[in-house]
Amino acid sequence: MMIDRINSINLIQQGKSAGWNNQINRTAQADSITLSAEAVEKSELYRAYALVESASDVRLDRIAELKKKINDPSYINDTIINATADKIMDVLGL
Repeated sequence: MMIDRINSINLIQQGKSAGWNNQINRTAQADSITLSAEAVEKSELYRAYALVESASDVRLDRIAELKKKINDPSYINDTIINATADKIMDVLGL
């Protein structure tokens, strides 16, 4: 038994177009991406974290200097205490 086709699917032999546009789109369109605000924020945080990780953790020279100053009884006086209190108040906005 032979079944005839209703419509031929061999478009090459019949020279028919499949309905596609035969012309190639010649306009070059650049690819682009859009980042969400959350992605940008996470990228900035990652960059800051990487910068902190690459920095030296401890400044031993500065720590030694501060220990020396704190252990010196003549260093801590009313002037230093008042200046420190003023700086703390400025930072807190009081």
